[in-house]
Amino acid sequence: MSGLSAKLVHTEGESNTSAARGAWSARLDDKATQSLLKRDADAFLHQSLSSPCVTAIAKAEGIWIQDTAGRRYMDFHGNSVHHIGYGHPRLKAAIKQQIDDLCFAPRRFTCEPAVELAETLGRLAPGDLGKVLFTTGGSDAVEVALRLARAATGRFKTLSFWDAFHGAGFGASSVGGEATFRSGIAGPLLPGAEHVAPWANHHCAYGHNSLEDSARACASMISYVLGREGDFAALVAEPMRATPNPPAPGFWKLVREACDRHGTLLIFDEIPTGLGKTGRFFTSEHDGVTPDILVVGKALGGGILPIAAAIARRDLDVAGDFAIGHYTHEKNPVTTRAALTTIAIIREEGLPERAAELGGLAMARLRAFGEGSPHVGDVRGRGLMFGVEIVADKADMAPDNALAERVYYRCLEAGLSFKISQGNVLTLSPPLVIPQADLDRALDIVETAIAAG
Repeated sequence: MSGLSAKLVHTEGESNTSAARGAWSARLDDKATQSLLKRDADAFLHQSLSSPCVTAIAKAEGIWIQDTAGRRYMDFHGNSVHHIGYGHPRLKAAIKQQIDDLCFAPRRFTCEPAVELAETLGRLAPGDLGKVLFTTGGSDAVEVALRLARAATGRFKTLSFWDAFHGAGFGASSVGGEATFRSGIAGPLLPGAEHVAPWANHHCAYGHNSLEDSARACASMISYVLGREGDFAALVAEPMRATPNPPAPGFWKLVREACDRHGTLLIFDEIPTGLGKTGRFFTSEHDGVTPDILVVGKALGGGILPIAAAIARRDLDVAGDFAIGHYTHEKNPVTTRAALTTIAIIREEGLPERAAELGGLAMARLRAFGEGSPHVGDVRGRGLMFGVEIVADKADMAPDNALAERVYYRCLEAGLSFKISQGNVLTLSPPLVIPQADLDRALDIVETAIAAG
């Protein structure tokens, strides 16, 4: 089993088993931290991407996490839940009040916060997206969307991208394309889960050397595949890949047209990128395309509580005789109050606009740095989700995974945490409330770590 795992390429994140991770762990000399990490390793089932843990966290506040040894890190990962920072005072107060007012509503009953949240999401969502179901996680919300697509179309096949991540459940990992969640012990997965290669800035599977040409080829392939068999229930995709990688202008309009021609529903997964992260409240707004079902999660609970939602076109409310969600905490008053408060904070504090402004400044700075660095092949993203691609050779854009990992641990040592995607992309996703001075300081850390080679 270990031999099989070692062969996988972890495009979703670092595998946590490298020599660099071992060296980092050896430097964690605080006894309380070592003790908690050992207890963690003894108590939890081990799995790729999260075992062993980086360190043990004792406090999370604002943009910061603090470990049990007192070391503080600006958190530029946060599992994409921390749009409003950790422990927002207004959110904590709302949760505490809701616990006192109404702490739970059994399934088959309703309550004011749940209905208000569904109405709010229906008002904010584009087009005629106005019917909602809640789950406790994005993976389950994706599966709600898949069940609804089957009910609405009478079909079961799906089309999605290789290397995409849509969750860890059997349905979500079937439409996902990440080997860590699909290979070896994962199979067999859902039948009819077809995939195509995604667009790419370089090393394009369609043989192109520009984002625009790659996107056109990708859209053509999607249209071909949908037409070739003619019986796909849904195309499932992130409107901006969270690696991160925005599409070329016009790409999603071509895909929307192809879906409409072939009676295929378009499901957008905005679990990591929605709710203001990219500079718009919904990521799909950048491309002027409305999906048939939109899925949000992660940040919806404000970095405190787990909640996700599938938001569908009103005319897709066709599965009333079946259970397509039916989760214990489907209409939990506390989690829905957290989501309502989080949405209010994001909108009232102008966080999408702030993400657009600060993200634009950060990417301009990183691109200028990258032009003079032999190690930076590309800087890309939207809003406050951007990536720095680390390469060994700018001429052929050969990835330098070893350098990316060295940069990662140098940044951790300097007080900055983030995630590596696709082996060599430093994926930086700060909270939308980050002060500009802290963002500048974080970029100083990244640039210094890269320049050290």
